[in-house]
Amino acid sequence: MSPALPYWRLSGFYFFYFSLLGATAPFLALYFDHLGFSAARIGELVAIPMLMRCVAPNLWGWLGDYTGRRLAIVRFGAVCTLLCFAGIFISQSYAWLALIMALHAFFWHAVLPQFEVITLAHLRERATRYSEIRLWGSIGFIVAVVGLGELFERISLDAFPWALVLIMAGIVISSCWVPNAEPQMRPSDPALGGFLKQLRRPGILAFYCSVGLMQLSNGPYYTFLTLHLEALGYARGLIGQLWALGVVAEIVLFLFMARLLARYSLRSVLLASFLITALRWLLLGNLADHLAVLLFAQLMHAATFGSFHAAAIHFVQRSFADRQQGQGQALYATLAGIGGALGALYSGYSWNSLGPAWTFAIASLVALAAAVITAIRMPEERP
Repeated sequence: MSPALPYWRLSGFYFFYFSLLGATAPFLALYFDHLGFSAARIGELVAIPMLMRCVAPNLWGWLGDYTGRRLAIVRFGAVCTLLCFAGIFISQSYAWLALIMALHAFFWHAVLPQFEVITLAHLRERATRYSEIRLWGSIGFIVAVVGLGELFERISLDAFPWALVLIMAGIVISSCWVPNAEPQMRPSDPALGGFLKQLRRPGILAFYCSVGLMQLSNGPYYTFLTLHLEALGYARGLIGQLWALGVVAEIVLFLFMARLLARYSLRSVLLASFLITALRWLLLGNLADHLAVLLFAQLMHAATFGSFHAAAIHFVQRSFADRQQGQGQALYATLAGIGGALGALYSGYSWNSLGPAWTFAIASLVALAAAVITAIRMPEERP
């Protein structure tokens, strides 16, 4: 008999963790713009936390697999994230902010890959319920993005660091509420070999390459969408609601994800996600001044993040043995970090020189490249 699922404890952690993403994704670039930095400097500062995902998840993932103390790593990472980010109150110079972005991100990126393993360990054979827990992260994102959008409409963006510190404190508290669980060790197959040998199995490297490209294509969206919409005349409160709309679509998708995965293969779900993403970037780059088109493009976030992320988590779980789960999730986070950092950097340099339309067009081509790799290199699996 399966042990009782600590649904609300797990969901509470996702709520606060993705509330932090809801506070940073729409408003971090806006805050740096408020401090007077140029588009290129903003792109660099936003890229730094993403670059830390190239290093931190693999280090913490190996440590989690080696020691088995995943929850201790989650709690330690949460506390250090809060302490490091609090240094933002000391100075707002470019060099100091770059250091703060790097330090807090090193520990922040230790947290989620290990917590994903803990969640799946609690779920055991109920892994299809992952989306039901993860959707509370999307709800946290909505609460943060709408609440802070209204807050910054009324008061100065100087309140931004204080809001982040409060959310980080929530992550620390919720991590202490979660009970521990380790992956149930299935009988090992000697033919699987170690982590590197498993990476060479058909379709695995193609999947990770597509992950990196997908996150690269998200660069303009997460770095400059808020500034893009402000330049088109949208109010900050409405911009926050538009961000939230995308996450509402993501939540609805999560509710139906178990049925989709039962009917369609992971390859099919990923391929559809990439193609919809490519269309979305073209709409945002060229027709965002039309509110109806903008609303439709935000609803497409259900594929750009929702179906893509849920399918990716399931793919990693299926593809690696129990003792390599942490490293598999960490590599997923790492490739996402590399892609996201490159996306933030190229969009920072191209935003003023090429303009929003061409910047988003490049992102669309990158998403199409991910679709081609998935179609050609990933073998079809039965649902």
